[in-house]
Amino acid sequence: MEELLLNKTGKKLILLGNEAIVRGALESGVNFVSTYPGTPASEIGNTFFRIAKDVGVYFEFSTNEKVALEAAIGASFSGLKTLVAMKNFGLNVCLDALIPFAYTGTKGANVIIIADDPSCHSSAQSEENSRFVADAAHIPVLEPADPQECLDFTKLGFQISEKFKIPVIIRTTTRVAHQKMPVVLGPMPNVKTKKGVFIKDVRRFVTLPPRVLEMKQELLDKIKKIRELSEKSEINKIEGKKKAKTGIVASGVAYLYVKEALKELDLDLPVLKLGFFYPLPKEKFKNFIKGLDKVLVVEELEGFIEQVTFFLAKIANPEIKIFGKNLLPEIGELRTEIVVSAVAKFADIEYKTQDTKYKIPVSKRSPMLCPGCPYWLVISAIKKAVDVKKVIFGGEIGCYMLFGNSPINLQDYLSCMGSSVGIAHGIKKATNQKLITFVGDSSFFHSGIPPLINTVFNKSNPLIIILNNQTTAMTGHQPHPAAPVVPDGIKIENIVRACGVKYVKTIDQVNQEEMTQTIKEFLEKDEVSVIIANRPCIFVAKKNA
Repeated sequence: MEELLLNKTGKKLILLGNEAIVRGALESGVNFVSTYPGTPASEIGNTFFRIAKDVGVYFEFSTNEKVALEAAIGASFSGLKTLVAMKNFGLNVCLDALIPFAYTGTKGANVIIIADDPSCHSSAQSEENSRFVADAAHIPVLEPADPQECLDFTKLGFQISEKFKIPVIIRTTTRVAHQKMPVVLGPMPNVKTKKGVFIKDVRRFVTLPPRVLEMKQELLDKIKKIRELSEKSEINKIEGKKKAKTGIVASGVAYLYVKEALKELDLDLPVLKLGFFYPLPKEKFKNFIKGLDKVLVVEELEGFIEQVTFFLAKIANPEIKIFGKNLLPEIGELRTEIVVSAVAKFADIEYKTQDTKYKIPVSKRSPMLCPGCPYWLVISAIKKAVDVKKVIFGGEIGCYMLFGNSPINLQDYLSCMGSSVGIAHGIKKATNQKLITFVGDSSFFHSGIPPLINTVFNKSNPLIIILNNQTTAMTGHQPHPAAPVVPDGIKIENIVRACGVKYVKTIDQVNQEEMTQTIKEFLEKDEVSVIIANRPCIFVAKKNA
């Protein structure tokens, strides 16, 4: 970790993409960093958590992504350079604050890291493509392919934000965030802990009509100027044979797969590599496709760049044949053998996947709770207390989402963080069925409190079990407001009672008889009831032993 702080320009370090982002932010002189942990972005927060005091940077694990962004907005309005990191679903949580932020613009530069997870390696609820936010929010989006670009694009993001007074998104994916390679370091400024100053400016910071419509026009004007920058930027580049009649367009990690495919097939084709996802360099794009007979667009998930290609081709080259999702999947992350096969078909080369050194991975077994996990004791008590076939079980995102796998089979619905209680309330209002729903301790603080208040206010009676393992376990054991590592932390039971819940009990689930009897008793209540299953994650327990 100390190596990450070296002030040795030109030195090479082997870094994860996420670590390279941290270094890029440090080289940019970042003052304020906030995050809610979520894989594949977790290492960004974990790294800042360890080094922030040493480098004079304020860092916090916020209670959710919207709060993290709002904190950074406040710091940016006060003149500080800020960075926010989250996984793809965090973007959904913070959109309410993000879009007005594009309107007000920044005072201190702001970069937002959004880490997508194609193939759902660490994402249960859906496979999301965060690039959709670009057009909706009119926020510049840069898309690095490897750790060196993670560092360089983070620095560029701060430069763009500072010049145009606009937040900038760096969109990564699991392969980019967790890829390792030698990265060349730049100079490290001597950043000391800095306090900002908020200077009142209603015209700049208050989004009210009619001023808000003027703000939107100012935002669109900024995007026009940034598009001019995109046209000239070296992160949008053309490689390979210049006069070929077939070409490839790629962005992000898909570009690396294209490079491997061309090497595997011994092809030399021109490749337009796009580092700016938004705003795209339309003139450079049109000039690239102007002389081609056909083009292949290689990108993960939905074909956003492919759609732009069809639009621009009507102007630049109406006869061009466009290939993309007719050769490549819209679901799941790309792999080298997929891209090799697509490029071979595109180039009319006979090729069999089994001929390649790249092997299709075998399917993996379903993940399971760790041996010794305290959640096993909750499962045991539930199965002693109730006929599981006659009770509905709700869940959400966290280690306990594994309750849905065999042999546990205690999950009948799963959506997003904070949703287990909200959906439980709806089911209870719609039916007379018994229902037990689970929410984790970190998830409770993230977005579980408003639906609990709604359940009390609108009078339904699910049994809620808050699984308090005293850490944010699934994403790397980061602290939350009730964690024992937090001095004078907030007690979950106090919050639950303050929300108006009468039937609340904190139990160490190792006491199986008490746990079982309380489940039976609370399930029969005509009001919402809450059991706080209070036993630490085995890794927290080992650390504190």
